[in-house]
Amino acid sequence: MASKPEAGQGFPLINVARLGGGELELGAPAHGHDWRLVVVYRGKHCPVCTKYLSALNALLPELNALGIDVVAVSADPQEKAEIQMAEVRHDFEVGYDLTLAQMRTLGLYVSQPRSAAETDRPFAEPGLFVVNAEGKLQVVDISNAPFARPDLKSLLMGLTFIRNPENNYPIRGTHA
Repeated sequence: MASKPEAGQGFPLINVARLGGGELELGAPAHGHDWRLVVVYRGKHCPVCTKYLSALNALLPELNALGIDVVAVSADPQEKAEIQMAEVRHDFEVGYDLTLAQMRTLGLYVSQPRSAAETDRPFAEPGLFVVNAEGKLQVVDISNAPFARPDLKSLLMGLTFIRNPENNYPIRGTHA
């Protein structure tokens, strides 16, 4: 595994194919938002991912109200991403075909499929990145297991606190 991105650093420039056409720059907020939440999920073979992405979609209006744009991305090819997102019924943008080099740039854990029935390529384990208005990593969460991810309601609560200007909350974990 490459070194992990550090809190307070700039989010790396990573472009992937966008479900529905075109390209998606992972760290660039869109749709009038100034922050972006990037969720890396394992892929169609992961039922935990489908539940997590569905829960994320349910919180999307609250995240958007905070000025936070949401994207999800995996190493899955377009066909698998389309099938899974049809089940999720997502309202956020989705990227696919995340490469091994891009996974390493993000400091993600990468797993080999246990069998061809699982999937046909190496895939990223979960990662979650919150990119602030300056393009810096406000929150970094990297896991090596599908069941070890941030609770989305707790994340929303924390982001609500951070986004409140009265709290003047700094990026945590930057002590050298």
